[in-house]
Amino acid sequence: MIEADAGTVLDVIADLEAYPEWASQLTEVEILTEEGDGWPDRVRLTMDAGIIKDTYTLDYDWDVLEDGTGTVSWSLVEASVLRAMDGTYTLTSADDGRTDVSYRLSVDLKIPVLGMLKRKAEKVIIDTALKGLKKRVESL
Repeated sequence: MIEADAGTVLDVIADLEAYPEWASQLTEVEILTEEGDGWPDRVRLTMDAGIIKDTYTLDYDWDVLEDGTGTVSWSLVEASVLRAMDGTYTLTSADDGRTDVSYRLSVDLKIPVLGMLKRKAEKVIIDTALKGLKKRVESL
């Protein structure tokens, strides 16, 4: 649960170019295209999450309401090391003005990696996606 309304949380999620400021494994983000409504559509990201290092392109889908509730999902378009990097943030407003955020992620690599190392990298990504997001939103 994040101590902010869904619109504020969505604003942080949508500010992809600021991710390197709070998502330490992302070193560079470039918006390639935006939809007519200003939401990023195709984005190139450079990631260094320990054993997983790659520059990859994601397509984003913004299925959100005016109040910021709904889903933001992405799917991998191209990458060197990643085979899959598909995920979703789901934002739900609570009655007290807070926002419940759930996160789903599917990551797969083209190269063989020990299961333990892959899980560790996934944990870093997920922790940043949830804990890093919470810290960033609540610090604004």
